[in-house]
Amino acid sequence: MAGGETGQHALAFFADRVEGNLLAAHQELQKLALLYPAGELSFEQIESAVLNVARYDVFKLGEAVLAGQVARALRMLDGLRAEGEAAVLVHWTLAEDIRALKRVKDAQADGRPLPLRCARRASGARRSACFERVVPALSEPTVAYLIEAAQVCDGLVKGLKHPDWPDDPWDGLKRLVLMLVQHTAAAPAAGRGRVVVPRLALQA
Repeated sequence: MAGGETGQHALAFFADRVEGNLLAAHQELQKLALLYPAGELSFEQIESAVLNVARYDVFKLGEAVLAGQVARALRMLDGLRAEGEAAVLVHWTLAEDIRALKRVKDAQADGRPLPLRCARRASGARRSACFERVVPALSEPTVAYLIEAAQVCDGLVKGLKHPDWPDDPWDGLKRLVLMLVQHTAAAPAAGRGRVVVPRLALQA
């Protein structure tokens, strides 16, 4: 990088983009080394290369799942694993969404308003819209099936084996994500068709 004020500006921009994510910083430095020859880099070169840094948020994974975005959800899951996120936290987030779906489903079946805890968990227009789309399409047996799957996956991330599930916790999380997408995608988003998840993927 250039020295002086320009170099400081470039370093500040780089640090702001990766926000303390050391893996992302390392990957971006590798990308810069591949894109440009050895020597000083201009701010413009750094900006264009780093502008689209992909950082993954465990809570946004649930949003992608509920939105039926299977490719994005799997990409985020791989990203979380690569960044060293704890499998137990990823599972907790997915399991919380499943439990929230059950609470909303139960409340609707009883003619009760949305539970306060669910409302907080589903805060934001996008997330609320996902719950509104998904819940009516879920049957009680499907919700029970997803809760059971989350319980099995909970054992996997804690080191317990299951004869019908992969031994690797992240493979188990992938299966849980695929199961969620498959069963929540039955209700298409406005202007979009149903998301089809290959059943063979569930055998991974």
